[in-house]
Amino acid sequence: MSNVPGDLRFTKSHEWVRTLPDGSVEIGVTDHAQGALGDLVFVEVPEAGRQVRAGDAFAVVESVKAASDVYSPLGGEVLAGNDALAAQPELVNQDPYGQGWIARLKPATTAEVEALLDAAQYSEHLASEG
Repeated sequence: MSNVPGDLRFTKSHEWVRTLPDGSVEIGVTDHAQGALGDLVFVEVPEAGRQVRAGDAFAVVESVKAASDVYSPLGGEVLAGNDALAAQPELVNQDPYGQGWIARLKPATTAEVEALLDAAQYSEHLASEG
């Protein structure tokens, strides 16, 4: 069973969002997603200053199996990409909710964060996917 932390918000496309004390958010891929992808060999993170809309492909994760887009759960401005992933893409596999974060974003609105799935809803979504 996938790890689904109760303090995060989630998307049906398996991204997570953590609100930070300054109001910005951290975004990554879920434990379920990294497990389905397998061992990551490359991660392309977005550049700071980039404007994104909810649903935009804003990063790429590549495993030995396939390359997959990571979609921004929110609109806003990218504050930082996790540059450590260039040298250590396996951080996404080892610590998807910690050191494996992909980007930090200044959200355009907090309403978008609140509209995402909570942990219980995401767990139900995983169960419905089989």
